[in-house]
Amino acid sequence: MNASRNLIVFAALNGALSIALGAFAAHGAGPQVKTLLSTGAHYQLAHAVFALACGLWVDGGRLARIAGWLGAAGGLVFCLSLSFIALLSIPAMGAVAPIGGLLMIAGWLCLAFAALRK
Repeated sequence: MNASRNLIVFAALNGALSIALGAFAAHGAGPQVKTLLSTGAHYQLAHAVFALACGLWVDGGRLARIAGWLGAAGGLVFCLSLSFIALLSIPAMGAVAPIGGLLMIAGWLCLAFAALRK
């Protein structure tokens, strides 16, 4: 399996998880939990699509794949940290959410750099 295919698989799994969390937020969660899960699912889905685009960008090269991995990993870290806060009442995970945010930002900046290099 090549690097782009691995990224596409990871993006697809992130997308599936985000839909599952969003559906649970919409249909089975209380108001406070719903907000956290919906926010996490939103960012995770956006960055699953971002990673998919990076994986499919044939001429993007290594930098585009790195951007995709950063975005997808950041979306997952951010989403899971909010999920742990909402579902398991672990407020300390609030300190982890910004790490996911930084990874997502780094992914976008890396993608911009990859586009400028081409």
